[in-house]
Amino acid sequence: MDEDAPSQIVPGQGPKPTLRSRALGVKKTFLTRDGLLGNYDYGFLFRPNLPFMRKSKRVPPFFGLHDRIPVVLALVLGLQHALAMLAGIITPPIIMSGAGGANLTGEQTQYLVSTALIVSGLLSIIQITRFRILGTSYHIGTGLISVVGISFAIIPVATGAFAQMYANGFCPSAADGTPLPCPDGYGAILGTAAVCALLEILISFIPTKVMLRIFPPLVTGPTVLLIGVSLIESGMQNWAGGAGLCAEASPPDFFALCPNIGAPHALPWGSAEYLGLGFSVFVTIILCERFGSPLMKSTSVVIGLLVGCIIAAACGYFDRSGVDSAPAVSFIWVHTFKLSVYGPLVLPLLAVFIICACEAIGDISATCDVSRIEIEGELFESRIRGGILADGINGVLAALATISPMTTFAQNNGVILMSRCANRVAGYCCCLFLIVMGVFSKFAAALVAIPSPVIGGMTTFLFCSVSVSGMAIIHRGVVFNRRNRFILTASLCLGYGATLVPTYFSHVFTYSGDNTGLRGFLDAIVLVMETGFAVTAFVSMILNLILAEEIEHTEEVEEDSTQETEDRETKQGKDSKVGSEV
Repeated sequence: MDEDAPSQIVPGQGPKPTLRSRALGVKKTFLTRDGLLGNYDYGFLFRPNLPFMRKSKRVPPFFGLHDRIPVVLALVLGLQHALAMLAGIITPPIIMSGAGGANLTGEQTQYLVSTALIVSGLLSIIQITRFRILGTSYHIGTGLISVVGISFAIIPVATGAFAQMYANGFCPSAADGTPLPCPDGYGAILGTAAVCALLEILISFIPTKVMLRIFPPLVTGPTVLLIGVSLIESGMQNWAGGAGLCAEASPPDFFALCPNIGAPHALPWGSAEYLGLGFSVFVTIILCERFGSPLMKSTSVVIGLLVGCIIAAACGYFDRSGVDSAPAVSFIWVHTFKLSVYGPLVLPLLAVFIICACEAIGDISATCDVSRIEIEGELFESRIRGGILADGINGVLAALATISPMTTFAQNNGVILMSRCANRVAGYCCCLFLIVMGVFSKFAAALVAIPSPVIGGMTTFLFCSVSVSGMAIIHRGVVFNRRNRFILTASLCLGYGATLVPTYFSHVFTYSGDNTGLRGFLDAIVLVMETGFAVTAFVSMILNLILAEEIEHTEEVEEDSTQETEDRETKQGKDSKVGSEV
């Protein structure tokens, strides 16, 4: 399975495990105190950081990749991993199927949330297990706790594509212009993503050094930064009441209140009550970070969501009808979407998968670091290639399973660091919890029923964390010399402009003929130019390749002085040699 598993000092000398020894091992694991609980300090995970509490000086043990871990601890840490990634998994399907996306029915939205959890659990198993491709030296997966979830990079591309689809008639609208459900539009995103994911599979076979040469932090950092910035708008709109028609200056009569006039406790967009609901989530996240235990800190976003839900339920903002009508269980393909390739989406989605590959390099490197295994050498590069290959394959499988592109999640590295556990058993337990959460669709229906202001308070925080991740990439990997500052300025100039004024390119092309191929090509250019992070990625990548490296003046002075010192020492050495000979 994984070629770096512990090996014996003298190969072949250990006894071959028998059926009896295996049975005794299972008995020891599940029927003894040492196997179930071990000697781990469970209080470490739940001990809050209060000013009057004495901090424990005992450091919990670190569980490495292949160490034996107690069953209860694996389940607790697996649940911690699942909760840490829960918010990131459910956010994309809720946004893409909602009023700012495909306007799908409540039943279809519940299905997508359930399926997102199931698919995340199943595809994470591929990353964690690490399979060797038969007859080759290549692997699929990292062999680490590298869990996967839906990429946030797809959200701005999908919302822009849906707006274009409604404008050009690909998606239906009512006579008064109200967007109608567009499952075919969602299927077009899935079909196009399945094709474009092949690019990430090809990228995985490029040598790691070449890959980093083409996509260095100077390219990936500002791109990730712009992804977060472009998402904050939808988060703040939801925080104020909703991101649909009710947020417009002159909404239709049915959407005069948010989310609509038929919803319980409906209010105008931007009402103080809605802002207060979202603020309750935000404040809870901050309190968890300041006073919470390690378990609370790693799941602070989910705890904030829970507190917001409790307040919303007590104030009568919840609509129970969707939860009551939801089926007890669900699974993949309960609902299906007609797959197709939407031409204008190809270029933006290729950019998405390039970004996913670049993010995977950083995330896997960080996972290796916190897991206390080597971060250089052949095995490390094999993990990088295997992780990117698994990401590409998961992109195809996710689309076939009705879910948008998946990528490796980074937030679980914080769980590994705080819990001091890099054991893959905890990762498998995380996958189990995700699948169980998805199968019981009442859970997904409850998540879909959460009021928009509560979702907005959570997602705005998440989207800002994406932007901060981009800043961190730039800080760690970019030297701020004149050349790099110029590349950042040029790329962010167009990227910020396209993000803040997303319709600036809508009137450049005036073609209105019957040539659908030409119209699709022009729509593709418009969609790329109006997707801020895609523009930033292309501009920074091109400038990084064509602009030569520059030597700063201070470096020139240092090199000149160093060279003069070497010359002087060489001359003195020659003089002393001549003197000794004389």
